[in-house]
Amino acid sequence: MKSNRLGTSGITVSELCLGTMTFGSSCDEATAHKIMNRAYEAGIDFFDTAEIYPVPPKVEWLHQTEEIVGRWLKDKPRHSLILATKVSGAGHAWFVPPVRNGKTSLDRYHIRTAIEGSLRRLQTDYIDLYQTHWPDHDAGYEETLEVLTELIHEGKVRIIGSSNETEWGTMKANAVSEAKGFARYQTIQNNFSINNRRFEDALADICRREKIGLLPYSPLAGGVLTAKYNVDELPDGIRFSHYIKNGDERQKGMARRFVNDKSLATTLELQAVAEKEGIKLPQLALAWSKQHDYVPSTIFGVNNLEQLEENLKVEDIALSEDALTEIDKISEKYPYPMG
Repeated sequence: MKSNRLGTSGITVSELCLGTMTFGSSCDEATAHKIMNRAYEAGIDFFDTAEIYPVPPKVEWLHQTEEIVGRWLKDKPRHSLILATKVSGAGHAWFVPPVRNGKTSLDRYHIRTAIEGSLRRLQTDYIDLYQTHWPDHDAGYEETLEVLTELIHEGKVRIIGSSNETEWGTMKANAVSEAKGFARYQTIQNNFSINNRRFEDALADICRREKIGLLPYSPLAGGVLTAKYNVDELPDGIRFSHYIKNGDERQKGMARRFVNDKSLATTLELQAVAEKEGIKLPQLALAWSKQHDYVPSTIFGVNNLEQLEENLKVEDIALSEDALTEIDKISEKYPYPMG
């Protein structure tokens, strides 16, 4: 499988990254291990997780995904894998009961507590890519980047990245790193799909100029670009159906940003483009993502081996210019935000 460099670091990764967000919730451990084994066998050497996974969230599930990945990892040659995980930061209260004032922070205490927990659960001595899951703009970047740099010097982390970051935050972090001599964020993991092309504005320009790699998550728009929501009745057992039917107001609001009349109409038109290309819609979405020059690897998740096998085929798919033009026209017709 083709490999690309993460930012300006010495780390190269497969152009597809296996996301593990559902391992422990909608995907049980035995199936998760089979999926990781097959992905590894197929040439995927890049695996992404987080301390708060799995999703959908339940308090009793907290940290289970890292534990599942760790039990799989322990009998693999560690040097053959690039392992990414995340410290929660200011988004921690989205998933677990309030901690002190309802949030944790990207300060020294929380980062050092988080890294020790992740290393223990993942059964490893180091993390290749350690990412801040949500920015903590109120606290600034000096202490965050200082302690992350210390972890690199201590050998617990190789490189660092951000996630869910803004244009301002990305440039502010870079400025602090340059001024203070701290390590810099080599990657940014943000939501990016045909249904959500916001990144193509200022952040794409920043990535190119600052040599930061985008690691897109939700390239299938949370499953919308599989067409499984294009039915008369929302199917049971999947995340946004659960949120719409049973979630709190925040979860329902998030679900409706993904699943709505515009996104479902977009999906139908994109499905026609995929058919012209002789491929399936999820393959179209993944191929579109990996053809961006600032994307070293695209993160995708699956719940079974059948989904994985279909997604692996994207390695050999390059979209035609006609298809890319059609996709652009559809995006102009149904611009983000969808809801």
